[in-house]
Amino acid sequence: MDKVTVGAIRVVKVENRIYRVSPIFVLPEYQGKGIAQKVFRLIETLHSDAMEWRLDTILQEKGNCYLYEKLGYIKTGETKIVIDKLTIVFYSKQCLAPEYK
Repeated sequence: MDKVTVGAIRVVKVENRIYRVSPIFVLPEYQGKGIAQKVFRLIETLHSDAMEWRLDTILQEKGNCYLYEKLGYIKTGETKIVIDKLTIVFYSKQCLAPEYK
């Protein structure tokens, strides 16, 4: 079976035990197949020391917002209006300290 790249994700260490996801994307023909959910589980396993995850997305992209909220991310209340009808919304996910996992 050939390996096919269907998307990408970048994880940046913001500071000690705080990570940021930006960007993440899955090609349209592979969306809706659970790939993004699997990738998030994978990065959370690879970075099991994380106490907080951060990301942002376009508020008007309801599918993205739904996915992140389904994965346990919570809106921080911070938004940034880029242009009319394009607002960036910020999310975070708090994790248990590794000693409590």
